Amino acid sequence: MLPVSVCMIAKNEDIHIEECLKRLRPCKFEIIVVDTGSVDRTVETAQKYTDKVFHFDWCDDFSAARNFSVSQASNDWVLVIDCDEYLENINLADIQETLEDHLHAVGMIVRNNPYTLQGVRSVMSERIGRLFNRKYCHYEGIVHEQVTTLDGKEPDTFPIPLTFYHEGYVTESDKRLRATRNLEMLLHDLELKGPNPYIYFQLGQNYISLNDLEKAAYYHKLGLDLNADPNSAFVQSMTETYGYCLIELAKYDLAMTLEDKYEQFSHHADFVYMMGVIYMKKNMWENAIREFTKAAALTSYSRKGVNSYRAYYNIGSIYETMGDKEKAKEYYQKCGDYNNALKKLEEL
Repeated sequence: MLPVSVCMIAKNEDIHIEECLKRLRPCKFEIIVVDTGSVDRTVETAQKYTDKVFHFDWCDDFSAARNFSVSQASNDWVLVIDCDEYLENINLADIQETLEDHLHAVGMIVRNNPYTLQGVRSVMSERIGRLFNRKYCHYEGIVHEQVTTLDGKEPDTFPIPLTFYHEGYVTESDKRLRATRNLEMLLHDLELKGPNPYIYFQLGQNYISLNDLEKAAYYHKLGLDLNADPNSAFVQSMTETYGYCLIELAKYDLAMTLEDKYEQFSHHADFVYMMGVIYMKKNMWENAIREFTKAAALTSYSRKGVNSYRAYYNIGSIYETMGDKEKAKEYYQKCGDYNNALKKLEEL
């Protein structure tokens, strides 16, 4: 048995928690579930899979709840997950080996997040820190809490062979309800800590959930202006999300200022693809084709398709706009079974 305890906090997660715990069962982890006030069957369901179900009086502080869950574990190594995250892949032997070499660091899992863009459902993958030794790390932050070392520093990280599928919010109304709740907590956190790039990033993400792209762009810009470490995953995400907010708001000239970030992020297909979209909106066809071609050659990406069929599709669209049908067909054919490209091929 791997000396790792899985720690979860829950409230009214009846529709998610059974699938989550069922997938964990074959791994034989110790499982800690901390309920913060459910009125559905969350507690009863959790008790089918573990005898370590605890209650925590909610105090508008996610880190407090997380740290309480960690304190209930029998093992020092803890894996923190949410009820709507379902195990997809794991290599227990490799995880055991990596723990021995990274006592003070945080293990980064892969989380696959479904999303819909222009009517097409896809998946975005991200690395997030979830596995750590409680002797050296804990959670900080009232909302969108982060793992930090006990002395408050950002810990070193290492990848682990562990993948979860993030089911996410079930309904749009539920999504907006949580975003509204989190907004109040984030603003309070900002008041306590002062200007902070991570809080600005989360505020921007929250406003996207509330369909307010103007405020989302505003807070993302504040975060970027603080010049946080470009190697941080949230800074990369904030840069790209800011760009897409500006695209959706038709502020293409302002989006062009992201050329200043090119050297920092051009190793990532998502950023290069986004720059291609910006050039498309500005009718800068040659620049757009150059960026989409480069994106298709990169291996580092988060959003599925940005370094393959989506990039090829946009190149095809540009050639079609320019009147070169043969070139357009060539790139649409590179898209494989991408439905939008198949429709274009039928039309041509």
